[in-house]
Amino acid sequence: MPDLTFVRGDITEQHVDAVVNAANSSLLGGGGVDGAIHRKGGPEILAACRELRAGHYGSGLPTGGAVATTAGRLPARWVIHTVGPVWHGHEDRSELLASCYRESLRVADELGAATVAFPAVSTGIYGWPMDDGARIAVTTVRGTPTSVAEVRFVLFDDAAFTAFAAHQ
Repeated sequence: MPDLTFVRGDITEQHVDAVVNAANSSLLGGGGVDGAIHRKGGPEILAACRELRAGHYGSGLPTGGAVATTAGRLPARWVIHTVGPVWHGHEDRSELLASCYRESLRVADELGAATVAFPAVSTGIYGWPMDDGARIAVTTVRGTPTSVAEVRFVLFDDAAFTAFAAHQ
């Protein structure tokens, strides 16, 4: 099991092997974490995503899936893009959210990444309740076999940090 750390900060400034991007299925950038990673990482990330779209992911990355690209100008080596589910209170989609974390760790293992930084996937514009998202994230990472040595949850604000820290 990896060491888990929780920091309040900017995921685009993390010196880790891989940062996880809360992407949309198009892989072509968006708002929130996705937009920040594309802006700071530069055009190399978008170019790599376009190549993925031209190949196996022509119809987009499925919810719960993960795929890696270069990190461009970020201080990380790779970006692992994962598509979180949109929150629907009437439908249990927690397995899809858990899959984002498991699949990202699987990709990190394939890359040989020792350190991975995660955002709070799906808790922004996708509307997932922060406390539940934190519980699913921490529980899933703890329960997923991986060779990753450190998983760093990088939380953008105090509310997210507090929710994640409560589950450590």
